Amino acid sequence: MNDTAEQDDRREERLSDEERRKRLRERRTGAYRGAKRVLARPGFLGTLRERLALLERAEEVHDLDEASDLYGNGVVEALEEKVARLLGKEAAAFFPTGTMAQQVALRCWAGRTGNPAVALHALAHPEVHERHALSQVAGLRPVRVTNAPRLPTAGEVRGLDEHFGTLMLELPLRDAGFLLPTWEELTELVEAARERDAVVHFDGARLWESTVHFGRPLEEIADLADSVYVSFYKSLDGYGGAALAGPRELVEEARAWRHRYGGNVFQQFPTVLSALTGLERELPRLPEYVRHARVVAAALREGFAAAGLPWVRVHPEAPHTHEFQLWLPYEADVAAEAAIRTAEETGTMLFTSGWDATGPGLAFTEVSVRAAGLEWTADDVRAAVAEFVARLGKDAGEGG
Repeated sequence: MNDTAEQDDRREERLSDEERRKRLRERRTGAYRGAKRVLARPGFLGTLRERLALLERAEEVHDLDEASDLYGNGVVEALEEKVARLLGKEAAAFFPTGTMAQQVALRCWAGRTGNPAVALHALAHPEVHERHALSQVAGLRPVRVTNAPRLPTAGEVRGLDEHFGTLMLELPLRDAGFLLPTWEELTELVEAARERDAVVHFDGARLWESTVHFGRPLEEIADLADSVYVSFYKSLDGYGGAALAGPRELVEEARAWRHRYGGNVFQQFPTVLSALTGLERELPRLPEYVRHARVVAAALREGFAAAGLPWVRVHPEAPHTHEFQLWLPYEADVAAEAAIRTAEETGTMLFTSGWDATGPGLAFTEVSVRAAGLEWTADDVRAAVAEFVARLGKDAGEGG
């Protein structure tokens, strides 16, 4: 076979894999929508009609007879003031995306400290999901504190062998399993940064649900940082958007950079109203979701142990938030097929997210517990595990 023929074969195989993954995603979506029972029904997976319904009671969170917003006034300012109060900061600015908010924050701090180096985890969002935007767009220099699947330690911050102007901490660290440090570890991390004459910025996209783990109110948690970014859709079920909170002078500078980045949007009231709705309805329920996620996690371990699987890991063992990882000794496609088939055949979908392969015969998925999951008892979870494992065996026989 000549080189051209070999390349054609590889291209066809690659396209076949892509098509197979696409079909699997479509089946998973269909199974999710048809399932009668799931652990979470995040709004972004709903239909347009369902998403629009979120605003049917918007009058309960803001006066709908006032003039609509123009370039960030009116209802946008109301949201900013509410977020600043919740986080105990002087001011807050609304941004269309968290990526923009965070880049602007770190850029502003670099100008104030005179140092473009940002110390952060190798799994932090800017390093993994933003296509090197900190360096390519903001002119900053990321410095990785650690690449271990855990939060950095105070010792690692103190021992970093180059000077940095800002320490960025993602709380929780999503790609490591939605991990949070202990309160003592967090305060030590902040102190270590101060000792290095650095400011501290929290990537708090999911900070809202950290109060149970820390045993502290949001204001006290946010008070440790010089600035905080929060998201309105990851946990609060809004349409999108984010906020940057911190000292008034910093926030005013951030507004100028928001304009330069193209984030000073003409009208944003649908997204802002959805954020206010999320703060009103979802924020108070997050502690309940976190506590029930621990019930679900324990039942998952018990269910897989009863099914006799050779190795399963719930990570972290006691979830720090209402989301966590589940690891299985199976190929990702096998686990995905079993999850989909279980939903199609029983109407119960235990695992709604996709599965990622991390090595031969090893895969993980993310589990989220929200309002829909509160109806599940531990027995319900164990029964769903048994159904899933039965189909896992049909697909793969022995795992590992």
